[in-house]
Amino acid sequence: MAAPTDIDGRIAQGWGGAKPNGVHVNVILARRGSPTAATMITAFTTPSVGFTPILVSIGVDQPSYETLNPPTVLLNKSAPADAFGETLIFGAAQVGVAQGVLDSVAADLLEADQESLVFVSLWIDPDAREETAVRHSARQAVAAAVREAVQGRDPAANRALVESRETIRHPFYGGN
Repeated sequence: MAAPTDIDGRIAQGWGGAKPNGVHVNVILARRGSPTAATMITAFTTPSVGFTPILVSIGVDQPSYETLNPPTVLLNKSAPADAFGETLIFGAAQVGVAQGVLDSVAADLLEADQESLVFVSLWIDPDAREETAVRHSARQAVAAAVREAVQGRDPAANRALVESRETIRHPFYGGN
């Protein structure tokens, strides 16, 4: 089965792992040459302090880096609190994101080409301390988000969300 080609503008979120080493991502998929891709490239070329977009690259050392295909841009949602937080973003999370994208290629959700682009906005729990757990969490979150972006949500889950709209909650909201 071939990966779908109509992915431009598809967007989803995914969670992986458990506190304190959990990872949340937002994923946007695009096709090269589209307005969605142009917006992603603009984000890539406009870094700010604490928020440096990364073209996901993998390899055993810096001279060996290879560009992940489909090209994947990684941007953290919040500035790292310390040097270890930076290491988690540039190391563990980057590897996990690459693995999640490659899992999606292996599942025929994406093509390993230069025509597709993946944008990943990443949040790592600021209390995270286990690199391997963060890697696994990032992999799980990205694979789940890509799957949802490509395949869509279950219509029954969408209906259930609409029906429960008066009682929905969020961990960062403490009101009534």
